[in-house]
Amino acid sequence: MKKSILLFAVLALFAFEINAQNYDRNDAIGGFGIRGGANFFNFGGSDASNNDYDNRVGFHGGLYANMFLGSRIALEPGVYYSIKGTQNDDFANSRAILNYVDVPLLLRLYLSDGLNVFGGPQASFLTGSRFEGDFFGSSFSYETDAITKTDLGFVVGIGYNLPKGLNIQGSYDYGTSPVFKDSDAAIYNRGFKLSLGYIY
Repeated sequence: MKKSILLFAVLALFAFEINAQNYDRNDAIGGFGIRGGANFFNFGGSDASNNDYDNRVGFHGGLYANMFLGSRIALEPGVYYSIKGTQNDDFANSRAILNYVDVPLLLRLYLSDGLNVFGGPQASFLTGSRFEGDFFGSSFSYETDAITKTDLGFVVGIGYNLPKGLNIQGSYDYGTSPVFKDSDAAIYNRGFKLSLGYIY
């Protein structure tokens, strides 16, 4: 898994370098950037609907590059650390906390100088997983190896460029790999991200 993460990170940085060589610094919306914000994730899928799963709040943060393929279309690779999972409104207030490195490859279409829509595939690599809860006034937490190490999926969203290199966006992650390995349960990572970014 660590080799896969390193490979995707190297590819993303290579894309950054290509963009740096071809990018005109007078262009206000192309270049390198940082982005971070809040996650609102849950377990989705037909087998998740039978449980009392609720959205759990986490966060994400990382780097991206914006490489124009034309006047209105840009390719955007990125690397982000992202905390996902879910919580259950049961007697123990149980929670699943899943930490990933997300590597999306997005195609961004600019409808105007500010407004844009985007989408593309994403590979997510598990870096840590644990279950937590509260039981008779005490909290418990334990690591688990029951989670699938690689989560493949898609990202779609809408964004807007603000003045001085700032941008905001909202996106939806649609995981397609089952959360639990060695299981036939149709349970997937699904959730929204709200992000604030800065590009330079």
